[in-house]
Amino acid sequence: MSAENVKDVVREKYGNAAKRVTEGDGTACCGSSPASATCGCDPISSNLYSESEASSVPEKAVLASLGCGNPTALAQLAPGETVLDLGSGGGIDVLLSARRVGPTGKAYGLDMTDEMLALAEENKRKSGLANVEFLKGEMENIPLPGCSVDVIVSNCVINLSADKDRVLREAFRVLKPGGRLAISDVVVRGDVPREIRRSIELWVGCVAGALSDAAYREKLSAAGFAEIEIEPTRVYDLRDARQFLTAAGLGADAIAAQVDGKFISAFIRAKRPA
Repeated sequence: MSAENVKDVVREKYGNAAKRVTEGDGTACCGSSPASATCGCDPISSNLYSESEASSVPEKAVLASLGCGNPTALAQLAPGETVLDLGSGGGIDVLLSARRVGPTGKAYGLDMTDEMLALAEENKRKSGLANVEFLKGEMENIPLPGCSVDVIVSNCVINLSADKDRVLREAFRVLKPGGRLAISDVVVRGDVPREIRRSIELWVGCVAGALSDAAYREKLSAAGFAEIEIEPTRVYDLRDARQFLTAAGLGADAIAAQVDGKFISAFIRAKRPA
């Protein structure tokens, strides 16, 4: 599966997800409500935000949530910091970050999908936050200067890239010395069937492109990061496996038992050495 093929399908799927929210047709995919069967990432993206967090941002930002965790809650953001969200989608993690860093800080969101960027801009206007900026671009080529960001967050997006090494090198480049990476992502432990790796639906749905925890550590280290930690936040069991396999049109009965407990959501921390 080529990098361009993956990128084109991701752009199309997430563009359609944004349209569903904009047109009022339920959730974009997952969020805090049941996903549509065509998404492929439920139950991974359900029930990630507290009621207080969800109520502090526009409803459409919550509906467009497609992540697998809540990195802004775990990143320990401080007032005055500059934050970058890779693959910001409808903007929920950018808006939550902006509130945490306060008016002296700045929150950037980066996304390659026009429909998601338009939805994010609408949510920014509704939020009334002035310290938010959304950028169009790809995480393999971040449109920010080097050493310009204190914290990078991302919510189940890096696994969507077919060139994760380049993404992590770019993340390292834009972080200030001593800056930190604080992301949520899906990680796999052990071997998984080839049918899963070949499924473009599961790639878009946060599963097929997942790295092993060992491979994630190796790639982070190769990009220059130190103090690497991978903390499991949720383990997907047999019932979860059946759900996302069925949504992708694969034979759940034949495959689900082979992936029971192998996919996890994890909070991944790393630092650019000072």
